Amino acid sequence: MKSKLLLSFVVMLCATVSYAQNISGTWSGELSVGNQKLEIVFHFEEDADDRSIATMDVPAQGAMGIPAELKSLTADSVCLGVPSLIMSYMGKLTDGTIEGTFFQRGMSFPLDLKPGVGKPDRPQEPKGPFEYNTFEIGFQNKEADIWLGGTLTHPIGYKEGDRVPVVVMVSGSGAQNRDEELFGHKPFLVIADYLAKNGIASFRYDDRGVGKSLGTQAGCTSEDFAGDAASAIEFLRNTNEFDKIGVLGHSEGGLIAFMLAAEGKADFIVSLAGPGIKGDTLLVEQQNAIYKLKGIPMQSTVKTLREQLSAQSGNIWMEFFLDYDPHADIEKITIPVMAINGSNDLQVIAGSNLKEIERLLAGKNGKNFIKEYPELNHLFQHCTPQTALDYYQIEETISEEVLKDIVEWINGL
Repeated sequence: MKSKLLLSFVVMLCATVSYAQNISGTWSGELSVGNQKLEIVFHFEEDADDRSIATMDVPAQGAMGIPAELKSLTADSVCLGVPSLIMSYMGKLTDGTIEGTFFQRGMSFPLDLKPGVGKPDRPQEPKGPFEYNTFEIGFQNKEADIWLGGTLTHPIGYKEGDRVPVVVMVSGSGAQNRDEELFGHKPFLVIADYLAKNGIASFRYDDRGVGKSLGTQAGCTSEDFAGDAASAIEFLRNTNEFDKIGVLGHSEGGLIAFMLAAEGKADFIVSLAGPGIKGDTLLVEQQNAIYKLKGIPMQSTVKTLREQLSAQSGNIWMEFFLDYDPHADIEKITIPVMAINGSNDLQVIAGSNLKEIERLLAGKNGKNFIKEYPELNHLFQHCTPQTALDYYQIEETISEEVLKDIVEWINGL
């Protein structure tokens, strides 16, 4: 559900392939296209065979580690292409700056690169040493025969034998690490820190094929990822270390939380912007909201959406998501549910999704907490409607009000 960098026609001007003493490390610069500015990052390294390789990042759009093809790399010049984006870059090193040109859509734009990358300010990101203990642990999804690695965080003051609540964190769509790192933010790290400071343990793990976790996401659906989360819950229960065990899921992770709650796997769930309507309908709402934001006079329908995506036949995850309707699972849930969203969320529209979740859970549990937060986006950052998708540019990782409500609700169960 993330934005992608859309680049097309390119002119390749690199005539030869050349490797010598080369430009190395990380270089970044700001690309100006009309009224939009994007940070572009290139990483120059050597592989196991001592051959120079390069990758490209566009942090503001969540595009990281895009493979690039080096056409020429010398001590003072570089020429590369990125086939997946149909673009190229040429530059020459002069007085510590690579002065270069970025080609796209038959046009060229100046792009000068400096060594390193400017890290955005993330004031909420916790820095050690911590007052609580963390442990590197792993668990096995026996059915899928996959090992997944993660971090268990005990709360401040925890002593062996304490019976504290614990939450299993489940990330949104796409391969993400245990911190749910995206757009330069680490939401799950921030949440785990806040929980630990308020008497709640947490377990967050790397998705399949990421970090310390084995396996692959290819051919998997939300049901497969729900199996990973269920295995994490089973692992924690078998430790006999905790009181209530819940699931805190974001976006697709919120959908997975509903699946697990319907099966009676968890004692409570926290759904952060989890879908409450069928997948194809949700994506239509998402498209139309973004069209409106960008001033594009288009209107998507389920029919046109499915026609657009028909070219992606074979995308197992997408085929499942389009057809999945959480209605039946949500209707079965009787455990406590916290379901929240932001009014400026353009990816899971708060009005339609929360309304359906509230309708389906009506009268099921007196501890349910359902709320739409004003002026928050899909990551629960404060924003305006116009900046709702500017996740990277916003310094806040997650609203303090949301964090406070989560711990108060869990501690009140």
